[in-house]
Amino acid sequence: MDKLLSDKAQRIMIAILAAVATTAALYFARQILAPIVFGLVVGVVASPVAAWMRARGLPNVLSAAALLLGATTVIALAFLAVAPLISALVARLPQIMIEIRGWVEAVSGALRGIESLSEEIERTVGTGGGGEEGAQAIPTMMDALWAAPDFGAQVLIFMGTLFFFTLARDDLYRAAGAVAETLDRADRAVSRYFAAVTMINIGLGVTVGAAMAGIGVNYAILWGLVAAIMNFVLYLGPLLVALGLLAAGLVQFGGAFALLPPLTFLAINLTEAQFVTPAFVGQQLHMSPLFVFLAIVFGLWLWGPVGAIVALPVAVWLGALLAGVDYSPSRPMKKPRYGNP
Repeated sequence: MDKLLSDKAQRIMIAILAAVATTAALYFARQILAPIVFGLVVGVVASPVAAWMRARGLPNVLSAAALLLGATTVIALAFLAVAPLISALVARLPQIMIEIRGWVEAVSGALRGIESLSEEIERTVGTGGGGEEGAQAIPTMMDALWAAPDFGAQVLIFMGTLFFFTLARDDLYRAAGAVAETLDRADRAVSRYFAAVTMINIGLGVTVGAAMAGIGVNYAILWGLVAAIMNFVLYLGPLLVALGLLAAGLVQFGGAFALLPPLTFLAINLTEAQFVTPAFVGQQLHMSPLFVFLAIVFGLWLWGPVGAIVALPVAVWLGALLAGVDYSPSRPMKKPRYGNP
């Protein structure tokens, strides 16, 4: 009698169960795994900098400490620079709600026979008391105090992972033996891709900041910085920036002119995505756009903003590791540095 399930079907079912179990483990251990993976990604991206410092005679401990200090400083400055912009938008939430309600009333007044839909939207957006409901949704100081220990622990995990990975990277890869060359190739694929995208995003941020200043948007320089940072999260990042600029336009301008800042940003972002990125990055990212989008969405659901940030570097690293493909074919591969000491 034939088996109820063939060997192939059994392997497929085992693979599905393993994927579900792995996803569940990643989700429930996100408080620990998210900062660890973030630290590893930063360490991989900055590995050429660490190698350059060691080649100049700097000891491993000092190079790891310098890299840790530089990375944490850049991340902290980025958050501190964006904080005033976020605070300004949060403080203007009631005004934004009033503007949106005005648009809804105008549309519902033009369209007859949809009173029920208008009332539903009115309840969703809120009237005069809607601002109080929105204010209640804003985290309080007590919420921040409760969240501070978890956040501090995650920061320490990130810093420890980055420092010790940078310190022991060569030893770890040397211990991998024959796999060391593949690991080194994957690391360089991620670092070169990240370097190219960073240069593109800097140009995007400068362009967006200049365009917002020309329109007269408040915090134009900060909007350029936000655009540069959020563009690392493909698809979702630019969408969030466009929504933020729409909110800023509603607060500052109102009416149809509120659409000018987000439309200007989308035009700049579309030009960058269609022409600038393909010209600079070329064929470094051999991935389907659908796979990239789903990977970022999955990372966002799994680990929140950190998951969205690390999703693409992890995907690039795994792709180079599994396929053994060098994503920068124009530059010759260097022999691995992980032979006998």
